Amino acid sequence: MWDYTGKVMDHFRNPRNVGVIEKPDGVGEVGSLACGDALRLMFKLGPDGRIADVKFQTFGCASAIASSSALTEMIKGMTVEEAGKVTNQDIAEFLGGLPEQKMHCSVMGREALEAAIENYRSGSTEKKILAGKVVCNCFGVTGEEIERVVRENGLSTVEQVTNYTKAGGGCGKCKPDIEAILEKARAERLEAERKAGAKTASKKLTVIEKIRLIEQTIEREIRPLLKRDGGDIELIDVDGNRVKVALRGMCAGCQVAHFTLKDVVEVKLREFVSSELTVEEVRE
Repeated sequence: MWDYTGKVMDHFRNPRNVGVIEKPDGVGEVGSLACGDALRLMFKLGPDGRIADVKFQTFGCASAIASSSALTEMIKGMTVEEAGKVTNQDIAEFLGGLPEQKMHCSVMGREALEAAIENYRSGSTEKKILAGKVVCNCFGVTGEEIERVVRENGLSTVEQVTNYTKAGGGCGKCKPDIEAILEKARAERLEAERKAGAKTASKKLTVIEKIRLIEQTIEREIRPLLKRDGGDIELIDVDGNRVKVALRGMCAGCQVAHFTLKDVVEVKLREFVSSELTVEEVRE
């Protein structure tokens, strides 16, 4: 059973704005019944140029219905430009969060909204196909779609990509291609972070800035590596340049834990936060 929030269950059991708008200004359709999820979104503008009415029809799970319902409530009263800035994370946050395995429903909502806005602006009713070859043939997901979702949501594993796009959730033959996309995104992120770090190298970090950078580095660079082998890590304390952590899961009590701390955790923290940091393990 999925761990749904009360708001998700409310929008699932009592979906808002279900139906059809006669002569809508914009309509977008994404997904397919063959893939298990499909959504049709339409909106009508008022005299002031803002979205006065919005309705949807969907075929899918509780998360798909709730995400679609939430999206319609979110964009009412917005201009088309404002609605175009709504992200899939905005939809998930509006619902108080979605199970990781159901984040593709929020992505579907964002894609339907973009298709409806494109229809309003160009009059085209054809589904917008992103450039690039199809990477996942099972669900028809292109490499560009995967790259965009990875960048916008900070994804770092194939499992996360599957949760957000369904790519890799069928036969699995595309997983090496997804890995390559993730590696490319990671390299781009590293380069951007290095450039940002160079600009602030002469600036002394405050305690809060240092802790925030340590937390971000653990989440983005360290935890995904440990989770591949069934491990995890928890930040316990920061005392000056001493970072105290506890290893969890398979890493706890591992014979090579010392090497993990020095060759992975400490190296990453020195690379992305400060070359003066040292890492200590806290055994509980």
